[in-house]
Amino acid sequence: MKTVTLSEKQVPRKWFVVDAKDVVLGRLASRVAHILKGKHKPSYDTHHDMGDHIIVINAEKAKLTGDKFTTKTYFRHSTYPGGGKLVTYQHLLQKDVEKPIRKAVWGMLPKNTLGRRMLLKLHVYGGSEHPHVAQKPETLDITRI
Repeated sequence: MKTVTLSEKQVPRKWFVVDAKDVVLGRLASRVAHILKGKHKPSYDTHHDMGDHIIVINAEKAKLTGDKFTTKTYFRHSTYPGGGKLVTYQHLLQKDVEKPIRKAVWGMLPKNTLGRRMLLKLHVYGGSEHPHVAQKPETLDITRI
């Protein structure tokens, strides 16, 4: 019995649409990261990009549990002394609707070139419309995974 290993070019890529309306942000991010990595496929390999494309719609309607909507903070630093800044989830959502989902998914992907390539297959939109109709994406019920 031989183990067949597919190269990244041989992997069939699918497109999925995920509706983030009333889904908890962390659960959404972990399931999206699972599909971006390709762990749902039998040909999964840790050192290859085997994942599919994910389109997340209604990004502004993802919910947080507890009082995280006002208390959750994101830290960034400009690498200069005293250059640290804290931004709340509420402010980040007003500034850029897709940023919280992108940051949550990035936190669950590997921090290397492979993870950055996986993140390129994530497409996040604030409304219910997306421009990827030509790819014929399948709807994916994220609550059943």
